[in-house]
Amino acid sequence: MVSESRQRLKYLLSDFISSNVAWFSYNCVRYAMGAVHGQQSLKAFLLSGNVMLGQLLFPLLMMGVYSLSGYYNEVFRKSRLQELLQTASNSLINSLILFFVALINDPTIERQTNYELIAILWGMLFVCVYIPRAIITNHTSRRIKRRQWMFNTLVVGCGTAGCAFVERLERMKVSLGYNVVGYVAIPGENNVKNMDRPIFDLDDIRKVCLSQNIKEIIVIPTKNNRNHVLTVINKLFSLNLPIKIAPDKYNILLSRARLNDIHGDPLIDISSSSMTEGGKNMKRLVDIIVSSIALVFIAILYPIVALFIKLDTKGPVIYKQERIGYHNKVFNILKFRSMIDKAEVKGKPQLSSQDDPRITRVGRFLRKYRIDELPQFWNVLRGDMTLVGPRPERKHYVDLISERQPAYALVHQVRPGITSMGMVKFGYAQTVDQMLERLDYDLIYLENMSLLNDLKIVVYTLKIIITGKGV
Repeated sequence: MVSESRQRLKYLLSDFISSNVAWFSYNCVRYAMGAVHGQQSLKAFLLSGNVMLGQLLFPLLMMGVYSLSGYYNEVFRKSRLQELLQTASNSLINSLILFFVALINDPTIERQTNYELIAILWGMLFVCVYIPRAIITNHTSRRIKRRQWMFNTLVVGCGTAGCAFVERLERMKVSLGYNVVGYVAIPGENNVKNMDRPIFDLDDIRKVCLSQNIKEIIVIPTKNNRNHVLTVINKLFSLNLPIKIAPDKYNILLSRARLNDIHGDPLIDISSSSMTEGGKNMKRLVDIIVSSIALVFIAILYPIVALFIKLDTKGPVIYKQERIGYHNKVFNILKFRSMIDKAEVKGKPQLSSQDDPRITRVGRFLRKYRIDELPQFWNVLRGDMTLVGPRPERKHYVDLISERQPAYALVHQVRPGITSMGMVKFGYAQTVDQMLERLDYDLIYLENMSLLNDLKIVVYTLKIIITGKGV
């Protein structure tokens, strides 16, 4: 089985070489159409400083667009139709960028010629880039279908449904690429006797995934017990592997999940958000840019806030607290301290309320205008959090919420955020019951994740901050 990094390298090299060929060929066309200055020969034009610099830089710019579009995120199971459309749209974006950056000052006589040049550039980029991509993708698809390339897979559920699913996979003439190396027992489920593959315990799944080089997990329980299955799925998120499930049994997951395979039994990927790969990359890029700028301003504001906190009460300026984040990863969330030092008895988590006596005078002001949350831009820059996403909770409350609403497991499929739809629509939760109410908004957000909705939430958050309705 070829490695994922090696497969991704194939696409990267192919795109880089193809982009260079397309840009070089386009420069020859520009010269032939008279869209260049001077009367120099073609050789002199191609070897001129500006053209040589463009030949070095512009293919790298094109690669940046391809990367942001999410094309390199998934390298084995690509949709050929999506690849066609994505290559066409990426080529158009690159053509427009290159035109306005480098070509708009070409001495063309008629405006119509400009339109023709843009169309030619788009066509060259599309053809040169798409053909090698299609060859690599088709080669990969054939290898998978012929069982030459397989992905080690665990099936969670060793009851009748799990066994039947594996049998159907083995009978298929065209492989989906799943190499089932074993089953994982679901507590409370009756296992089929005389299994042809090893059965692993759920508590040992992390070690099994490492030792067996597992690439995917498929959940096929026999009993239609949503709450129990979601509890099991919650334990799988920390593995940071694709998790798929049969769609006809657990409709609670379908409203926001993506269908990847249409051959054989359709499986829904529930380990990632409904946002496109390009959207995820853009969201992360925005996180990095905004948090970097914000941290510069926070560095200026920090001495002032620190002075007021120190003059008000004793204790540290920055407060750290463990929270559960993306794929159940534990991280330390940062805040300006708004409570008295050691406000919480160790081992006894306690939620705050509006009239909580532990909140300091300065802390009340910081909370009102959400200033206490500003250090979390460092969490965003590190990748622990994002600007917009469900608020992270402590493990104690994660367990309490999960017991009453197992769908809370879905929240950990994305990075937690500084602000969220739940915070905008509901605000701070003072009890577990209120956390459950706020969870409804977070689940709605997961179903409708987009950069536009993120922008709306940020605008509403700014309105709350300006009006002082942070608590």
